[in-house]
Amino acid sequence: MAELDLQPKLMVGEGWADFALLDSGHGRKLEQYGPHRFVRPEPQAMWTPRLADWRADAEFVPGSDEDGGGRWMFDASVPRDGWELGWNDVRFTASCTPFRHLGFFPDMAPVWDWMGEQLLRPREGGDLGPDSAAYADGDPRLRGDASTLNLFGYTGVGTLALSQHGPVTHVDASKKSVAQARANAQLSGMTERPVRWIVDDAAKFTAREVRRGKRYDGIILDPPKFGRGPDGEVWRLEESLPGLVADCAQLLDADSRFLFLTVYAVRMSSLAIAGLLAEALKDMGGTIEHGDLAIREQGEGGRLLPTAIFARWKN
Repeated sequence: MAELDLQPKLMVGEGWADFALLDSGHGRKLEQYGPHRFVRPEPQAMWTPRLADWRADAEFVPGSDEDGGGRWMFDASVPRDGWELGWNDVRFTASCTPFRHLGFFPDMAPVWDWMGEQLLRPREGGDLGPDSAAYADGDPRLRGDASTLNLFGYTGVGTLALSQHGPVTHVDASKKSVAQARANAQLSGMTERPVRWIVDDAAKFTAREVRRGKRYDGIILDPPKFGRGPDGEVWRLEESLPGLVADCAQLLDADSRFLFLTVYAVRMSSLAIAGLLAEALKDMGGTIEHGDLAIREQGEGGRLLPTAIFARWKN
């Protein structure tokens, strides 16, 4: 039985050359994306900003209702078709989307690192050397053959990060997002990587994979609060997530390494989604952990800005 660790954990993004959280406070955040600065709403930044100067190239002004809406207000020239950024060896296009995002989620960087670490982690008592027992047993994770599934894969930065470890199945209901993910693969010089790009409803696709008897070494799912599939399927997180997680559990086995679930913009505890994983994975070994994703402000004494909750299973 998977052991549930009740102690919450933090996964902190520290920023990198192409991204930084410069400041936050009074319900907003100031960020650097390559050569451009942006101000976006951030309800969890309840403190006072540290910097007096918040000059930015653009600010997203939210609509009057809490469920979305709003528009970008530009004070400088920002390429409407996007500009190139990078994370490690992955290159991608950032852009000002109508949904206040910039084409990727920088707080996911520590998650991408963590997934790679799980796939490279040797078996109990083994090591990563070519003479190790894991290699002798033909462990696919150490041969670069780990098979992973990215549900709600968006623009594919996480998919491309995973692709260095083996084949990835990237699923998103948005044709536009999948097209951007494929473009990011080309920008990164990774078009030959073993990635299946699939436009489909995540829940329907996962249910079909269960019927096909498929299995994966790792699964990441980053579902929205509300969404629609390509054929009008309705996704409501609280109603749809339990069934999807139960199906994901059937795609894992004793040799699988991880399941990672992130949840944004809902009134929910990380302990609640950890409990959901504990129920779905009750017949598995390993450990279930939960906590917050956060980004650290740039500079000395930078505060931690929480962005999402997560629950993860590792084996």
